Amino acid sequence: MPPTDTIMHLIAQAPWREAVTYRESWPHEYVVIQKDAQQELLAAFQARILRGEGVECQFFHQPRPYLFLGDYKYWIMDPVEDINPQTYDSVLNRALLYRDRRDFTIQPGDTGTREE
Repeated sequence: MPPTDTIMHLIAQAPWREAVTYRESWPHEYVVIQKDAQQELLAAFQARILRGEGVECQFFHQPRPYLFLGDYKYWIMDPVEDINPQTYDSVLNRALLYRDRRDFTIQPGDTGTREE
């Protein structure tokens, strides 16, 4: 299977859950890497970022690489190059693309809801 098809298959099979706490402010979904046994998905995400396929974006003052696939952007909160997918005990996040500047720079005052 080509790399894009592999990651898309893993994404489709992952048990995404809504980040309920952020429903109104920054709607997104996540998987818990260890609990949900998503090490292979995280490894595929990491490989794509490390190959240079990620886009560095700002979340307020925090730069991080995002991977844009289909209608979603994907990210983790820690430096991608420092993680071990087999032991990483955190989450992989995804959010629907806004298709506006917030896909690239989150600024103070942004509400997290789509602009009409």
